[in-house]
Amino acid sequence: MLIPFLFAVVTPMPMIRRLMILLVSALLSACQPGTQSDLPDLPFTQLDGSQHRTSTLKGKVTVLNFWATSCTTCVKEMPQIVTTHQRFQAQGLETLAVAMSYDPPAYVRQFAQTRQLPFRVTIDQDGSLAKAFGDVQLTPTTLVINREGKVVKRYVGEPDFKALHALLGQLLAEPAR
Repeated sequence: MLIPFLFAVVTPMPMIRRLMILLVSALLSACQPGTQSDLPDLPFTQLDGSQHRTSTLKGKVTVLNFWATSCTTCVKEMPQIVTTHQRFQAQGLETLAVAMSYDPPAYVRQFAQTRQLPFRVTIDQDGSLAKAFGDVQLTPTTLVINREGKVVKRYVGEPDFKALHALLGQLLAEPAR
């Protein structure tokens, strides 16, 4: 009688443990450099109504931040995204904040205005930007794109800003090709 009981109790745990290991591995691999992907060529409209394409970011080191006004971590990290932008802007850093498709446009506009975001802000109206950049579903997700248009780092959750600043300093110091 003890063996069936132990089997019933022990069996789910390894399955849960395996699922947790897979989840953690997937999240950690998403944060590792070396998995470079090309910059897609998609249109986006900034909050000011100006039309752009993601391909115009090629040739620039870019921080691409997927966020939402309903995401407490996104709201918490935004001042640090602003500080990062201001710190590296003179060296050529481009920053694009992409509000998720489910975010109400009025909330995004109010957030950007009240916090005086000093960089480009767009709303991913149809989810195409999130899809093209690796099917982003979790916010915040921050991508670092080098001058060649390759995603060189993906942070899911709040970035380690010290490491992010070191990476940006390195990328911005590299000569443009």
